[in-house]
Amino acid sequence: MGIYIFVSVLIIIACILQILIVLVQNSKGGGLAANFTSAGQSMGIRKTSDFLEKSTWTLAAAILILCVVATASIPRGSVSGRSRIEEQIKNTVDPNAIPTLPTAVPPASTPPPATQNKPGK
Repeated sequence: MGIYIFVSVLIIIACILQILIVLVQNSKGGGLAANFTSAGQSMGIRKTSDFLEKSTWTLAAAILILCVVATASIPRGSVSGRSRIEEQIKNTVDPNAIPTLPTAVPPASTPPPATQNKPGK
């Protein structure tokens, strides 16, 4: 569990750094290097953009590798090796063994014969 959390924290840090580096870059090639106008600097315009591009690709590769490592180090726990579905299938009751209630209504008993009232009596 410890290595999984450690690798997850490293992934989050690498993602934050990646976001910051991408935001510093300019889509037209200026970005952070646009502020430097002197060609005689030790870290000139071209070197700054090269550094930002290399760091972008390096962090992207690091995030990819860390994600694979995190997937491999997911804590599995102590499971018996059977899936939940297999256990549910094993524990199911045979539907033929379940007592069924009658679904049809039994016929009503015939009413006793009514006494006939004869007119005139």
